[in-house]
Amino acid sequence: MLVAEQDSTEDEQLRDDESPRPDARSSVLSRAIFVGGVVITAVLFTIGAWQRRWIADDGLIVLRTVRNLLAGNGPVFNVDERVEANTSTAWTYVVWFFSWLTQARLEYVVLGVALVVSVLAVVFAMLGTARLWGGTGGQLLIPAGVLVYIALPPARDYATSGLESGLVICWVGLLWWLMIRWSQAAVVRVPSLLGLVFLAGLAPLVRPEATLIGVLALGMIFLAPMPAFRFGPIALRALIVFVAGIVPVGYQIWRMGYYGLPYPNTAVAKDAGGAKWGQGAIYLWDLVGPYYLWIPLLVLLIAGVVAGITRGVALPRFSVAGLRAWLRSPSAVVVMVLGSGLLLTVYAVRVGGDFMHGRMLLTQLFLLLLPVAVVPIPLRLRKSDWSVVVLLAALLGTAGWSLYASNTTAITTGTKIRSSGIVDERIYYVLNTGHDHPILAEDYLDYPRMRAMVNDIAANPKGGLLLNSPAFTFWYLDPPPEPIPAEGSGHTVYFLNLGMTSMNVPLDVRVIDPMGLAYPLAAHSDRLADGRIGHDKSLLPDWVVADSGMVDIHPWMPWYMDEKWVTQARTAMSCPQTQALMISVREPLTLDRFKHNFRNALAFSKYRIDRVPKYEIQRCGLVDPFPEPPR
Repeated sequence: MLVAEQDSTEDEQLRDDESPRPDARSSVLSRAIFVGGVVITAVLFTIGAWQRRWIADDGLIVLRTVRNLLAGNGPVFNVDERVEANTSTAWTYVVWFFSWLTQARLEYVVLGVALVVSVLAVVFAMLGTARLWGGTGGQLLIPAGVLVYIALPPARDYATSGLESGLVICWVGLLWWLMIRWSQAAVVRVPSLLGLVFLAGLAPLVRPEATLIGVLALGMIFLAPMPAFRFGPIALRALIVFVAGIVPVGYQIWRMGYYGLPYPNTAVAKDAGGAKWGQGAIYLWDLVGPYYLWIPLLVLLIAGVVAGITRGVALPRFSVAGLRAWLRSPSAVVVMVLGSGLLLTVYAVRVGGDFMHGRMLLTQLFLLLLPVAVVPIPLRLRKSDWSVVVLLAALLGTAGWSLYASNTTAITTGTKIRSSGIVDERIYYVLNTGHDHPILAEDYLDYPRMRAMVNDIAANPKGGLLLNSPAFTFWYLDPPPEPIPAEGSGHTVYFLNLGMTSMNVPLDVRVIDPMGLAYPLAAHSDRLADGRIGHDKSLLPDWVVADSGMVDIHPWMPWYMDEKWVTQARTAMSCPQTQALMISVREPLTLDRFKHNFRNALAFSKYRIDRVPKYEIQRCGLVDPFPEPPR
């Protein structure tokens, strides 16, 4: 009897010490709960994003390029200049493809595509993290990090904004899922590996900053042990380089020859290489502070560390072979995404962030939350399993914070732009247009000056340059010189808000901006030291009068402009380097022009002019038509 009781006690202790094996019922339960969590999260994000649906003015900028593509004018913003006005090349062509495929109205196409890829992003994130934690066998995978992301109002705002935010996180989520699959595969198949490297290689086309993520992922794959390949590991590595680079390198060659720049014109206009650390810190806190975002990040960091310790974290061995073997492990993939998120956060702070609340930090936040997108809770508990208490507390805390954050309004100034220059972009346009959901281009006709612009263009069929006035009811129109051709001289609109202006006028109306997103001359002007972030270039209209060839004397020219300054601007534009820059985008594209642009793309990207005509004349060494008398 004693022996039997002793044997029974030993069996119970053995069962307590061993990891329990899940039975069929628990596996079905855990799988159902995970699938339910994915569905519920996707539905919540869809509903939340749809309630805040809109298309930003910057989202409409993308559609102007798509219109030109569909019209056969090429990937340009204005038909007379080759300018890459969109930061995400991939987003432009994704929207173009679905617009061509469906023949639906562009605003509805971009709205639907943006919402779909945004929701797919959280689905991919949960699938990848579920694999990270070992799947649904014997544990519950509960949504955690994804709830933090979708609870943030900016995340829901930019899920339908017409901008590339959804595409970027969708690419990140898919890359995460496939990288985890690669790291856990018992046998890596070459076709699936090449598909993974092709996806990673698209990084610079998804968004230039995403290149960092793609390079880190490709570096891991390239340095890790290669799977069996009939031509050997060296040939496979060469094939990996080819597959990863064929699209981005091919497009880069095309970009440099076609546009004359090594990166999108938006990077020139915003001087993405400049440093504004102080403004960047303000931008970071503008997202973290109002929502107390540091709380869920800290809680989930602890939960992730605890879950990793209890499941065993693979650490690299200090040898070349050991390190290479570690690179193909889930731990290495986690380090890669967390490192990418931190480095991209530092980069965003360095360049000063953005003027749109939260937008430029969404990808970084998504990366940091990937390893804890879902949190594992074991179905069968051991007596010593203290980690479950920590994980449950983290889940409850995250859920409570998500309820708080989802109903928080961080910026309450409405249409008033604060001294930091940061604004809640959606609320700003909702209030300024009077539409709860400004989506169609004509919704923006109720934005100040827009309806007046359309009316003034119609009232002046002979053409001219439209410059905004202090009043919202009319524009100043600088007419073309006599004799005016019978078909007119065409219209040019010079205004900061490119999207709403360009989408409410025909493609033959030239739309340019003082910041330079679609106007090379303005893009290559000097940055204003204390300008509003994202708007710290402002080319004076005198240059546009000279460039467009409109009448440059009063009373035809707007009263506030100086005839002397316009004459000086015309002289400044004769600078040989400036002429070469403008010819690179305006001269018809021939093979010689393509080769010249390709060779000089880097030099063009670095070229800058002084926005004050007199000082630009001095910089270029030209003769001022109005020299100052000697003192």
